Amino acid sequence: MFQTVWVSSPGSWALRDSECHCGGKATSWKCRLVRTIIQHPRLRHDPKGPGRARMLKKIQICLGFIFISGILYEMSLLSGCFFSYVPVSKHFLTPEQVLNLGRSIIFLETTERLEPPPLVSCSVESAARIYQDRPIILFMKGLTNDTVLETNSSYAAFSLLSSMKNVFIFPLQMETIFQETPLLQWYNQVVPEQEKNWVHVSSDASRLALIWKYGGIYMDTDVISIRPIPEESFLAAQKSQFSSNGIFGFPAHHKFIWDCMENFVLKYNGNIWGNQGPYLMTRMLKAICNLTDFKGTEDHTCQNISFLNPQRFYPIPYPAWSRYYKVWNQSPSFNHSYALHLWNFMNHNRKAVVAGSNTLAEKLYKAYCPTTYEDLIQNAKLRNMTHSEDAA
Repeated sequence: MFQTVWVSSPGSWALRDSECHCGGKATSWKCRLVRTIIQHPRLRHDPKGPGRARMLKKIQICLGFIFISGILYEMSLLSGCFFSYVPVSKHFLTPEQVLNLGRSIIFLETTERLEPPPLVSCSVESAARIYQDRPIILFMKGLTNDTVLETNSSYAAFSLLSSMKNVFIFPLQMETIFQETPLLQWYNQVVPEQEKNWVHVSSDASRLALIWKYGGIYMDTDVISIRPIPEESFLAAQKSQFSSNGIFGFPAHHKFIWDCMENFVLKYNGNIWGNQGPYLMTRMLKAICNLTDFKGTEDHTCQNISFLNPQRFYPIPYPAWSRYYKVWNQSPSFNHSYALHLWNFMNHNRKAVVAGSNTLAEKLYKAYCPTTYEDLIQNAKLRNMTHSEDAA
């Protein structure tokens, strides 16, 4: 909440608390502006006549105009109503400052790689286009505060994503993220080198802690957004009576997420793939809800949590994941979907989007991450030119 000064009569001022409003409705975004107070000097009798008084009044009006203009400009930079980030200034914001704005879309990269591959780039770009009024944050474990990224072709994806006004790329610092959560004790005791599924387990833990602390939506880096998700507290059904943890959303400090973190530690078994992820979400949901099979495209609701139909994110189930990389006679409309999970874990990076292949995945890139797709085409042209020169 920021403080707004409303100027009244000369020699006095009135201070009011004000929240950001967008379309006449109060928003939950916090506008943190430095409180500035303008106090009008009291006009006294001047023997030089009313001319000087009129001049002082004009100066006051000009100062007031400048002040109001400054307030509106700051709101345009920081407010959720006018979400706009200046490309240079956004790099000076810390992860906590951006997360505290609320309603973030969060992605995680828990490997050490520094160059986001095309599917990761597409996922982040599509979210940035669909959720233009929300911060899109990519946390990368391989990135540190001391990392210097060269501006060359090997880091093209960084330039591509960083140029988007609402995309932020930050180092993933797990010890900081787990502070003040049940996960910190587990993290201090676990030995990553001895963990069979550490990349996945550490991601499962990090997403829970981030959503618990700050709220928002978590998405896997192989999820392509196609329309906004209207729900605030939701889990995504991968199939009837089984929840994924590849995409979910909750407000900050939601009890369900806290309970998930406690169960994560209590039932920890890093040797079983998914035990800390989709199986965790499923067993915690079943503990409070009587889950039934989905019929048609309806969603289920339990307490204050929406359990969204598999069609919302998984219209192509994981056994059929390769269909994304095939040519369709008629592409599906995905009218009942908010986003599409491309099952990169099943793919194991074997299949990729190839320019001109006319596959379903290529059409999704063209429609929802066109900048990534253009970069893909340019890279393909460069490779072809290099091969031609080597063959000559």
